[in-house]
Amino acid sequence: MAGEAQDDCLFCKIVAGQIPATIVRETDTTVAFRDINPQAPTHVLVIPKAHHKDAAALAAEAPQLAADVLRETRAVADEEKLDSYRTVFNTGSGAGQTVWHAHAHVLGGRGLEWPPG
Repeated sequence: MAGEAQDDCLFCKIVAGQIPATIVRETDTTVAFRDINPQAPTHVLVIPKAHHKDAAALAAEAPQLAADVLRETRAVADEEKLDSYRTVFNTGSGAGQTVWHAHAHVLGGRGLEWPPG
């Protein structure tokens, strides 16, 4: 069910403290932690503590929580002293989503060309 922790979800386990992560920020509704496979000098994931399968589901089911995630991407960028950065939500396997818990990637610290990858 949307919003409820999933036993088989890696990010739900990080939220619960069952799997370690390098947490850089935490609010009542979000957690931000360093990606274990960084694609830029700064690569932080911002996730809602509540489980939603992807960004589209998060926006439809909990728009205020989606806003919290987006607001935290800015806070991460500020703390990391990024003048410019990219915020990416991968939605669906064809877009590169591999963990089925909504999350935003905050990437920065180097030039990011367009189009990506």
